[in-house]
Amino acid sequence: MLVVRPAGPKDYDALLELARASGPGFTSLPEDEPTLRGRLDCSKASFEDSIDREGQWFVLMLENGETGEIDGIAGVKTTVGIKRPFASFRRMNFSHYHVSDDLNVRVDHPALMWVNECRGWSEVGSLFLKPDRRAGGAGSLLARSRYMLIGAQPERFSDWVLAELRGVFDANGKSPFWEHVTSKFFPMDFDSADELSGSGDGQFIFDLAPHHPLYENLMHPEARAAIGQAHAEGVAAKKLLEREGFREIGLVDVFDAGPTMAVQRDAIRTVREAVIRPVRISDAQDGDPQLLSTNSIAGFRCTRASAELVDGVVDISADTAELLKVKEGDLIRVIA
Repeated sequence: MLVVRPAGPKDYDALLELARASGPGFTSLPEDEPTLRGRLDCSKASFEDSIDREGQWFVLMLENGETGEIDGIAGVKTTVGIKRPFASFRRMNFSHYHVSDDLNVRVDHPALMWVNECRGWSEVGSLFLKPDRRAGGAGSLLARSRYMLIGAQPERFSDWVLAELRGVFDANGKSPFWEHVTSKFFPMDFDSADELSGSGDGQFIFDLAPHHPLYENLMHPEARAAIGQAHAEGVAAKKLLEREGFREIGLVDVFDAGPTMAVQRDAIRTVREAVIRPVRISDAQDGDPQLLSTNSIAGFRCTRASAELVDGVVDISADTAELLKVKEGDLIRVIA
C-alpha cells in the first residue's frame, strides 16, 4: 500500500534522486544539496508549526508502505509573494492603444506584463512521481493528499490557492520561450536561472525581468506557441487540477511561460466534500476504496484504501489504521 507522509531530514537521499529525475524546468527540485536539505528542515519545522506560518512549506513523500521506497513528492506553501515577489507574466491585450480613427482600424496586440498578483496566496506544487510509478492511481493520491492537508486545518492557508505548471520544452530539453524571450534579460543559461530561483530568494527575477510590455507578435513563433502551454509530462497533472476546480487565470511563468491555475481554497473539491468521521477498526471491512487522511497537520498521513461509512463512523482495516498511525476513535477525513 502507498502512503503519503511528511518529509524530513532523513529523506535527503530520496529527495536528491527525485530532483535528478525531474528534469529541466522543475524549479522546486534543484539538484543543490544546501537547498534540498534546507527544504527538508523547513518541512519538518512546518509540520511542527515551529516557524512563522508565512514561511511554512510542507513537503510530502509518497512511500511504499511495504518496502519503504519513496516513489514521489508533493508540496504546499502557506504563502507566496510575501518575502520576495512572486513573479509572473500576465497575458494582456493592448488593443485600446492601437486605434486609428482616420483609418477606422483597431489592432489587437497581445502582450505580457510582469506582475506580482498572487501575493499572499497559498501554492500547491512540487508534484513529481518516478516515471515507472505513475500507474494505479499513485498520482491522484499524491496530488489530492495536498488538499486533504489543507482541509485538515484550512485556517493556516490563504483564501486562494494556486498551482504553476512546467512549460513546454523541446526534444533537446530547451525551453523555446526562454531561448527566444526571457534569456535576453538574464545573463545566464536556463539551468542556472532555474537553480538560482529555486535556491535563492528570487530577488534577481524582480531586478532583471522586463517591467514593460513584451508584445507577442514580435516573438519567435516557437516562443509564442509555448505561452500558456503545459509540459507534456504535466498534462495529467493539469487534468487533476481541473477536477478539483482549478482554472487558468491568465498568468504564465517568467522563465518557461507555463500556465498558472488557481481556485478559492474552500471551493477545492477534496477540501469541500471530505467528511470527518471517527475510526472503527474492522477485520470484516470490505467497502469501496476511499481517500483517507488524518485530521491534523501534525503527523499528517494519507492513503487510499477500502473503507465503509456506517452509523457515523468509518470502518477501516487494522493494516490501514497502522498505515495512517491512527487508533479506534480517532477522527479521520474521508472522501471517495
